[in-house]
Amino acid sequence: MKTYTTNHIRNVVLLGGTRSGKTTLAEAMLYEGKVIDRRGSVEAKTSVSDNTEIEQLYQRSIYSTLLYTEFMERKLNIIDTPGSDDFVGGVISAFKVADVGLMVINAQQGVEVGTDIFARYAERHNKPMILAVNQLDAEKANWDDTLDSMKQTFGNKMVLVQYPVNPGISFNTFIDVLTMKMYRFKDDNGTREDLPIPEEEQERANELHKQLIEIAAEHDEKLMELFFDKGVLTEDEIRAGLRAGLVARQVLPVFCASGKKDIGVKRLMEFIINVAPSPEKARDYKTITDEIVPTDVAGAPSIFIFKTAMEQHLGEVSYFRVMSGKITEGIDFVNMANGTKERLSAIYAVAGKKREKVTEMVAGDIGCTVKLKNTKTNQTLNGGGKEWQFHTIKFPPAKYRTAIKAKQEKDDEKLGEILNRAHAEDPTIIVEYSKELKQIIVSGQGEHHINILKWQINNVHKIEIDLFPPRIPYRETITKVAIADYRHKKQSGGAGQFGEVHLLIEPYVEGAPENNRFKIDGQDKVLNLKAKEEYNLEWGGKLVYYNCVVGGVIDARFMPAILKGIMEKMDEGPLTGSYARDIKVYVYDGKMHPVDSNEISFKLAGRNAFKDAFKKAGPKIMEPIYNIEVMTPNDVMGDVMSDLQNRRAMIEGMSSDKGFEVLKARLPLAEMNKYSTTLSSLSSGRATFTMEFAEYQQVPAEVQEKLLKDYEAQEKEE
Repeated sequence: MKTYTTNHIRNVVLLGGTRSGKTTLAEAMLYEGKVIDRRGSVEAKTSVSDNTEIEQLYQRSIYSTLLYTEFMERKLNIIDTPGSDDFVGGVISAFKVADVGLMVINAQQGVEVGTDIFARYAERHNKPMILAVNQLDAEKANWDDTLDSMKQTFGNKMVLVQYPVNPGISFNTFIDVLTMKMYRFKDDNGTREDLPIPEEEQERANELHKQLIEIAAEHDEKLMELFFDKGVLTEDEIRAGLRAGLVARQVLPVFCASGKKDIGVKRLMEFIINVAPSPEKARDYKTITDEIVPTDVAGAPSIFIFKTAMEQHLGEVSYFRVMSGKITEGIDFVNMANGTKERLSAIYAVAGKKREKVTEMVAGDIGCTVKLKNTKTNQTLNGGGKEWQFHTIKFPPAKYRTAIKAKQEKDDEKLGEILNRAHAEDPTIIVEYSKELKQIIVSGQGEHHINILKWQINNVHKIEIDLFPPRIPYRETITKVAIADYRHKKQSGGAGQFGEVHLLIEPYVEGAPENNRFKIDGQDKVLNLKAKEEYNLEWGGKLVYYNCVVGGVIDARFMPAILKGIMEKMDEGPLTGSYARDIKVYVYDGKMHPVDSNEISFKLAGRNAFKDAFKKAGPKIMEPIYNIEVMTPNDVMGDVMSDLQNRRAMIEGMSSDKGFEVLKARLPLAEMNKYSTTLSSLSSGRATFTMEFAEYQQVPAEVQEKLLKDYEAQEKEE
């Protein structure tokens, strides 16, 4: 393969819902560029994109796949992405390195769930988009209905560049109102005739051509003046106006296609090459210090790793975009995340599993390398002494949590390695060992997302696992003052154990004044505050520890042991074993033995005195509350709201956003198990949500009672 200059490269991300035909369209694009000599299919499990066992089993894209094709002396880098929101990580990482989105819409269904979802993602990432209506050769293809649904979603930004003459199973012809030609296809391999527009279509074509000119002129002042002077624009002038509107996200050009029959694919590729921005025209990238780095071959060499994958015979494969300069085989880099040195042993242009070794790549190109030692996704490698670090990809927060455990204890270590590797390949899979819950928690974008991970663990790595609802990280605290004392005494021959501790506890309140006067059981108690230690707990909240002992009844050397016993019980709260927080402890009295007292005795005495006082101090259980924002179609809003209320949600507000209703609520984490699955079912996959931790709140009395009973039963079993 020859080396392409930056202005001869186009970087495209394929977007669209499941079954919209992205992979089939990509196959035709590779065929037109002669990267492959025959087109595979999803159904026959021979497509270049869906090349993993799990994708062939499900017959849909699960991972994003980098492809390339060569056409009109240009190189098109194409990233084929999954159509399900569960696998949105592949889409978000593609947005980082692609310069234009190609939204594929199924002519049988019109705008679908995936179309809406990914259009919103494209808007957030400020990505220009071209729209391709695919599967116009299907029996149920309906151009008018599809167009109506697109108008509702995309509004007046949409402009027709083409329209079909005969949609349906006989589809083989469309009118192009940019070139003002009719294209008729002779076979299923892209062989076409370029014909004049027939008389019966001339009026419609002229009207659409006029609209195209007006829209093109709107986005370029010089073109607007030309249009006013001459009343017409040339084909190249129209392209220039469309390019300006496309880059500004004010124009969404619409094309006709059948990826399966290779109809319209060549014209679509021609438009991408002629109108879509090349890398240096698309945008410059900023570093974390806000330095702008132009996409310039003359700059210092720099690459950004946007994806990592593990392959059986190659090991770790790192996918990158050349951000600046020119890279060559054997070039040395410095990883700006960890300061380590890396050498590119090889550079490849990528078409799925087909990789062509190249000697160099220039700024704006996309490829892969292998066997980097200390480099992962979201890291920048620089040469030329530069210290650039590009902003990392921001993946959406997880929506689905589950606990995971190997059925055989001997597989625990291997399972940990697999999960860490899964996160490296797909950063939207979050793996956490919770010391508090004593569970491995895996989070993802949905139940299907996690089930695919489970399939991989079971079938590829041959480990049997269980998935089950994770425990909830409750917190325990108190609401009033209480006192308790405990004597630990043990005598069994030889040295004995003895320690007695009297303590008082009260709730910690931020900003409350110091206090040493208490009323206990109607009696006043005044303490001598000799020393104070304050601890910010790693799980949130505080412990304040006071030494109020007078007269030497407890030697100062035993005070740390008492604190250690109290901390142990805060680490495993007296009510449910959850972390305790926001408590003041005053140790004010006790006894010791001249021979038998030691640190362990006072640790146990302090632990048990604290436990007894805690249970008398109006204890309460706190639960994590999350802010949740649900974006739902209006027709299912009632069902969505009812489900939230059944989950103890507090609805806080409603608003509208481009045809969707936005519900804001506060919801206990305990009620969110499988919420993403339920929401998808209620809305047929059209609703989405985000969640963010807000605070801890006291659980209702009936919930606390149930939690206490469950914990008591669990302790009896153990």
